[in-house]
Amino acid sequence: MNQSSNEPRAIEAPGSEPPASFRAWAIAVMLLVSMSLNFIARLVLANVAPSLEADLHLSNTQYAYIVFGFLLGMTIGQLPAGMFIDWLGARLSLPGLLTGWSAVNVLHALGRGVASLCGLRFIMGLFECGNYSAAMKVIGGIFPARQRALALAIMDSGSLLGSIVAPPLVVFILIRYGWRAAFLIPSLLGLFWIYPWLKIYQPTQTTGTAGKASGQAGPTVRSMLRRRQTWGVILMRTFSGSITQFYWYWLPLYLVRGRGMSLATMAGLSSFAFLLGGAGNLVGGYLSGLMIRRGFSIDASRKAVFTAGGLFAAAAVLVPWVPGIRIAISLVALAIFGLNFTSCNLIAVVTDIFPETTLARVTGLTGVGEGVMNMALTLATGIVVDRYSFAPVFAGAGVMPLLSIMAMFFVVGRIRPIDFRSDVTRVATN
Repeated sequence: MNQSSNEPRAIEAPGSEPPASFRAWAIAVMLLVSMSLNFIARLVLANVAPSLEADLHLSNTQYAYIVFGFLLGMTIGQLPAGMFIDWLGARLSLPGLLTGWSAVNVLHALGRGVASLCGLRFIMGLFECGNYSAAMKVIGGIFPARQRALALAIMDSGSLLGSIVAPPLVVFILIRYGWRAAFLIPSLLGLFWIYPWLKIYQPTQTTGTAGKASGQAGPTVRSMLRRRQTWGVILMRTFSGSITQFYWYWLPLYLVRGRGMSLATMAGLSSFAFLLGGAGNLVGGYLSGLMIRRGFSIDASRKAVFTAGGLFAAAAVLVPWVPGIRIAISLVALAIFGLNFTSCNLIAVVTDIFPETTLARVTGLTGVGEGVMNMALTLATGIVVDRYSFAPVFAGAGVMPLLSIMAMFFVVGRIRPIDFRSDVTRVATN
């Protein structure tokens, strides 16, 4: 169907749209690989953090400043990157962003202290923030609603695949060649992704509207911010996505400093926790689609799965208090499982509500909300851990997904497409 993306989409009954093509699923897999490469590069810092702190004589608070630099770049770049992707399209913008973050990650090997590493992380954040928005735009345009959550779950599983691969890969390089070398090899992997992406993603050969000219008229950012649904999805991502960042950046330090593990043991257990937790993406995406196929509304299926995931994520509260490391890792895995259970349905909710021409910008707005929360929590985590312990931090990690559930029910409200036609008409006449 080549329907204008500014027209409201009907809420599809199960089977009312043709299934996605084989090429569409191949594109989803390519986006999974892109997300994996993004996170392998991103998480080099977290996995060399114990050695980096020792070599450069950094405190947890100073490490938090370095992470803050990345999050600041991610936050500032979200909306401009979304506008750029909506304008140029994902086929060309995504390889450009990947090349940028890979090059900057290589330069981390030259870091000499807090200031240089903060600057490099900031620039890297500017490039990395667009990967998620571009993927959302592509998936939202080529998959029907009943398959969208699963496709988004496949794409988003790349973050977990990267989280699984990064610890053993980075620690292997770290132990043999040092932390500076650990930034080099993972950064080069992305160059092998660009050519197959350009061959596989041909928008004119794909269903949906993902390949439409981006210059097409659409609602402005201001008009989107007038809608409570926009603020609702911003709050949903703000309260859940920021906790995922906590596990990525602080779990290695917690296991080494808080639980007394070696780097090798930390790498294995981190990968194990992310491996188990990563199943939440696929299970959550599949269950949401299954409910729709069984006759449940999109609204009911998304909310049911999202709520279940938020309750699983609350297990984080117990992590510092259990004596055995096996139980602690199991609780971390359950919490990550729950966050991923919610994640695939959060991004599906965005594509259910907003037209394709706005998806990169809406995703950018939600990223700004998450980024602001990430920066605040990162600085707070460094200070709290230095002065007290990890216990208050894990308590917050368990409570915040519950706030995300409340935002879905009380701010987003009913999940259905928004009609922006009156907004577009108003802008055109002015």
